[in-house]
Amino acid sequence: MSAISKEHKMKAVYLTGHGGNEVVSIGDRPMPERKPGEVLVRLHAATLNRVDLYMRDSGAGITHTLPQIMGIDGAGVVQAVDEGHSELKVGDRVLLYPGVTCGHCEFCVRGEEVLCTSMKLLGEHRDGTLAEYISVPARNAVPMPEGWSFEEAAALGVNHLTAWRMLMTQARLKPWETVLIFGIGGGVSLAGLQLAKAMGARVIVTSRESGKLDRALALGADAAICSSTQDVVKEVMRLTGKRGVDVVFENVGAAVWDSALKSLVRGGRIVTCGATTGDQPGADLRRVFIRQLQIYGSTLGNLAELRDLVRFCAQHQLRPVMDQVYPLEQAHAALDRLASGQQFGKIALGLA
Repeated sequence: MSAISKEHKMKAVYLTGHGGNEVVSIGDRPMPERKPGEVLVRLHAATLNRVDLYMRDSGAGITHTLPQIMGIDGAGVVQAVDEGHSELKVGDRVLLYPGVTCGHCEFCVRGEEVLCTSMKLLGEHRDGTLAEYISVPARNAVPMPEGWSFEEAAALGVNHLTAWRMLMTQARLKPWETVLIFGIGGGVSLAGLQLAKAMGARVIVTSRESGKLDRALALGADAAICSSTQDVVKEVMRLTGKRGVDVVFENVGAAVWDSALKSLVRGGRIVTCGATTGDQPGADLRRVFIRQLQIYGSTLGNLAELRDLVRFCAQHQLRPVMDQVYPLEQAHAALDRLASGQQFGKIALGLA
């Protein structure tokens, strides 16, 4: 089926420069033109991620052209797709895989497209999901779990996919192991809590805010440490009989790195996917090699991992934790909410 005319306009949230919300415009942008092999999706929801703030503030090191539509994840309904497509048809409810890959580099060939040497991420290198429509390669559209809201489905494409790869692929978490998750409350850390518990692991969480710890315990966390009043390492050792945890799930960075290393059992694994408090911590190499600690970097995941994640969530009746849903016209307020760090779960924009 052919795409809707490019001359038509759509509502979108887009960047016109770098700075604060003054460079975030909410208004009309040209409709995307669907190319052969692509799927045109009428987006119904997208969620915000830290990278949205980074792209607004500076976007340094990420090749992009302004004006550019924001947003890296989303979910909606197929409006147009090549006739005879083996999986998709008009009217299907789908969520989006955020990376557009080359398909022929050594990493894509072996199924590790997250490492693609020329990956283009939605909302970073090309127009994103904070809009009424988007056109992406058909392989990037994955059927939504039955009965889910568009907001919940959108949340899987970045935060839950990141947590899934961290725990399943990198850390190879076992049901009898203990996981320490720093900074509970954000989308990735909450996804890590939900997934680790569904896998059968014991989970210890930290936060500087007691309210977030109470909510994490209600979601199934086995123990909670208030990092503003308690020594994290001492509490971890008390909770594990002076053993330490098997896996540290970390996306905070320099502020917690020393505690993260000291909380691990001998031979333990730390998986990191972020550095919001700084990316140059002390290495403490002596501890790393004497205790034979394993350090893994991770970000996003592969398309096959996203499909596995969708099946896992459906099987375990696991849904993302949502914080607030804003209409597209209130994108500035949504970005302010994300920047405040007060959220517990995913912040979404309704786009329909």
